Amino acid sequence: MSLINSEIKPFKATAYKDGKFIEVTDASLKGKWSVVVFYPADFTFVCPTELEDLADHYAEFQKLGVEIYGVSTDTHFSHKAWHDTSDAIKKVQYPLVGDPTGAITRNFDVMIEEEGLALRGTFVINPEGQIKLCEIHDNGIGRDASELLRKVKAAQYVAAHPGEVCPAKWKEGASTLKPSLELVGKI
Repeated sequence: MSLINSEIKPFKATAYKDGKFIEVTDASLKGKWSVVVFYPADFTFVCPTELEDLADHYAEFQKLGVEIYGVSTDTHFSHKAWHDTSDAIKKVQYPLVGDPTGAITRNFDVMIEEEGLALRGTFVINPEGQIKLCEIHDNGIGRDASELLRKVKAAQYVAAHPGEVCPAKWKEGASTLKPSLELVGKI
């Protein structure tokens, strides 16, 4: 069963954000667009490059009304220690959610059970709490925040313009398509 268009499952967790521990729940993700980014572990190799890339683009996501949540099976204490020791992670202003039980990671179907770690899963969630984009990578393949930003803009455009779709490589301001009988075989 696909997670696309499914509603996020209930959860409650502690996150590290702006020098504080905060509570994050499924309700925190509703009412605005959210991006949930799962990564294997703190103090690793590809993970800080991805989280730093997201941090470098965070203001652009915020302008779109999007909150980012980084999630791993580490604790919120580990997230704080990593933030305090890594120049890349010091840039992170979005919540780093601790999921030491793996409940959230399992809810999003990205748990590697034999390792107790998450795959690189990226989820775009609309204000109603429905998953609109789901990408899962092998842990050796890093993500690109600018490409994710493009996809969020496309998801927001499609949500705001029923009956229109965004073609490949669509960028904000570019033409969209209106699926119809007249387009069949013409593209």
